[in-house]
Amino acid sequence: MFEYLASADHRREGPMEVHSAVFDAWVEYLGDVPGSREDAKGEHPDAELINQLRALEDLKAAASAAQARIAAAFDASQRRLQARAGERTENLGRGVASQVALARRESPNKGGRLLGFAKALTSEMPYTLRALTAGRISEWRAMLLVRETACLSVEDRRRVDEEVTGDLPLLETLGDRQIIARTKTAAYRLDPRAAVNRAAKAASERFVSCRPAPDTMTYLSGLLPVADGVGVYAALSREADRLRAAGDPRGRGQIMADTLVQRVTGQAEPGSMKVEIQLVMTDRTLLAGDSEPALVPGYGPVPAQWARNLVRHGSRGIPKRRIKDGSDRYGELWIRRLYTASDSGELIAMDSRARLFPGSLARFIAVRDQTCRMAWCGAPIRHVDHVHPHSRGGPTSAANGQGLCEACNHAKEAPGWNAAAVRMEGEAGTAVSPTVVTTTPTGHTYRSAPPPLPGKPQAASLPKQREGSPAEALFADLLWAA
Repeated sequence: MFEYLASADHRREGPMEVHSAVFDAWVEYLGDVPGSREDAKGEHPDAELINQLRALEDLKAAASAAQARIAAAFDASQRRLQARAGERTENLGRGVASQVALARRESPNKGGRLLGFAKALTSEMPYTLRALTAGRISEWRAMLLVRETACLSVEDRRRVDEEVTGDLPLLETLGDRQIIARTKTAAYRLDPRAAVNRAAKAASERFVSCRPAPDTMTYLSGLLPVADGVGVYAALSREADRLRAAGDPRGRGQIMADTLVQRVTGQAEPGSMKVEIQLVMTDRTLLAGDSEPALVPGYGPVPAQWARNLVRHGSRGIPKRRIKDGSDRYGELWIRRLYTASDSGELIAMDSRARLFPGSLARFIAVRDQTCRMAWCGAPIRHVDHVHPHSRGGPTSAANGQGLCEACNHAKEAPGWNAAAVRMEGEAGTAVSPTVVTTTPTGHTYRSAPPPLPGKPQAASLPKQREGSPAEALFADLLWAA
């Protein structure tokens, strides 16, 4: 779905180009390392295999240190270039973290953390950098050291760095928890006020998130102050114990989950929430019992039978129960159909002359793109924006629209970034979601192909569509449970 193309001078002779070519050679060499080399007696040299594992672990750590130094140098260089180009001081560095993320095949959020880690490591924590370069600690443990000292002044951070990581033989023996404990102890001793300030800041960063889980489930997580989190869990536990004692046949965990939904939504029945679920499925899956999976944007593929149950019975795949007040209020469902081109399985175009994407068109693009279209991002869509900017004549259309998260949308506005919607070989002429090609200020190119939707032809050998099925192959079912 995503593809990276190196800049034109990737292998050009010169200091940095020679280094990158050497790295490429190492990747090629390691790809040929056998995993079960045998000696003359036909036995596995187990001791040598363990030696190789340790050596490769050291190599990974050294590579992580090299990446940190390179990222920090790249950030400094980009800031100088942006300053010379006349960028305002507050905008210096914009888009740098996104370029680091793309190069490392990570999300922009992770790219920002990696860049911050690199700058702290190279400028404020020389002992940790030395340990990582020598392969004595992993990148993760170096990140723990950087994280646990983030609230300290530069001077105190360097003292903790020397105290905790100055003794390399001892450092190698420490696990994650031991490193965290030693770092916190040193930090609290040097600056106890910083710990209090950090705790106050942490409380301001509370949030709730939702992410997909296996088997058509989700993880609903909340980061709360300790008193609030313990209080919520205790209240759910008490309610579960009370209902179990009263003879409720549900398991304790089931009761706690149902109670959480009821108290948050205010609905007497957990399955009766007034929440919109966008369900994308083919007409064959909905009406003819086909096994083609459906798609819930923001979650991912779901089994065909589960999708049919959702359409028929509501959010839990079971018939709606009457509300406890005795009324006959059952869930009501509406189906709004968005058809696709029969030759490509992609959503048919919508168009508008507006400067901003109208609500219906923005929703159409969000359903089509599913998550942020920037390569390796995967964050929820927050903005629907023009691929070719409207200020340069780009139309407000489905073909020229893309769903982006807030970070990626801001990053592409930095100087030197360009994007274009192009048709790659093999893409259908009627499709409205062509490949987006993004070029960064360094000349590196990243391709983001549209995600496949249910009903899209996978191969030329696919069986023909059933007789009587409409030419347009896709429904986007917007379901409301009242």
